[in-house]
Amino acid sequence: MDTGSIAWGITATALVLLMTPGVAFFYGGLVKAKSVISMMMMSFGALGLITVLWILYGFNMSAVTSPADFAGNPFSDFGLTALSQGESGNTDLLGATYGATFAIITIALISGAIADRAKFGSWMIFAGIFATVGYFPIAAWVWGGGWIMNLGTTLFGEDAGIGVIDYAGGTAVHINAGAAALALALVLGKRVGFQKGIQKPHNVPLTLLGASILWFGWFGFNAGAEWLNGLENVGLIVINTLGATAAAIIGWLVIEKFKDGKATSVGAASGAVAGLVAVTPACANLTPGWALLLGVITGAICALAVELKFKLGFDDSLDVVGIHLVGGLVGTLYLGFFATETGLFVGGGFEQLIVQVIAALAVLAYSFVVAFIIGFAIQKTLGFRVKNEDEIAGVDTSVHGEEGYALEVV
Repeated sequence: MDTGSIAWGITATALVLLMTPGVAFFYGGLVKAKSVISMMMMSFGALGLITVLWILYGFNMSAVTSPADFAGNPFSDFGLTALSQGESGNTDLLGATYGATFAIITIALISGAIADRAKFGSWMIFAGIFATVGYFPIAAWVWGGGWIMNLGTTLFGEDAGIGVIDYAGGTAVHINAGAAALALALVLGKRVGFQKGIQKPHNVPLTLLGASILWFGWFGFNAGAEWLNGLENVGLIVINTLGATAAAIIGWLVIEKFKDGKATSVGAASGAVAGLVAVTPACANLTPGWALLLGVITGAICALAVELKFKLGFDDSLDVVGIHLVGGLVGTLYLGFFATETGLFVGGGFEQLIVQVIAALAVLAYSFVVAFIIGFAIQKTLGFRVKNEDEIAGVDTSVHGEEGYALEVV
């Protein structure tokens, strides 16, 4: 492989790794000041733990030899010793590192649903178990030769040219994380005094900084895999990543203005993230105009979807469900209608839509059930939620013994 492609692979890996601290900033600004350390630590804890698990056995589980396999053998190359000694070890290890960054951020995203009320140790146990039985197998299904990757051929044959389109993680990352977030929100229950408007972001600039880092890193998230493809579609991917995200900001703010009377900076940041989520599976398979439409639609839908938690009574603290689950569903299903050449409205039939729906709903259901079982078991044994008095006082001091802002009067 040429040195330019390898250099882009390294750069993209670093960009996606930076996205997890970006999530920490984004989430950290949205919680109350006495919980900011707890919130950010869940992202950094995931970064540490999932990296180790991925190198030990997660990478092995993320690829299968047959579509019928649930996941790869975790002990086939424990610690990646054989991979590092192979003839193509240089690029193979780079690919493994790039894959690790996706696993890390998927787990980190879930934490936003349980902000202000989760024990750190219990979160880490959940993160490790869910990554093992949740993310690693799903990555194999979607990208590693599994049943989702082969669904189009299974249903319609090789000649149909149909396959599930999930370029960078609409199902494996966002629907997966969003469904798990919903499950944990139900397991842990509502925050003390939960109702609309009771808790406002303590640091809006921190949230905007996080959103900016996410947008910056997302070019590695979406365009990063092109280092393996000779950068053939990188121009289309980057313009769609920019355009859909920008359009989603507009879509969110318009709804927010009509709904609440004001367009907010947090709304703009949330709209940007929603657009990034939706274009993730679609970035390589839409013309730029259709990507703009996807962004506007997603921004508007997600701006409305974040209100569902008040109507349905689940406490998704930082709108992981409304942004990542809903945004991931919109982006994944949109391809059934507008994917270049195969979408229903651009020359294709119903086949593309059928495989997109099956893949999205299967990942949603599996992730929700697995996360609920793991979270419920932890809650009933070790305890997942902090005491009410610790929640009211702030999780930072009770769980971590630290304060986000130590203000002293001299």
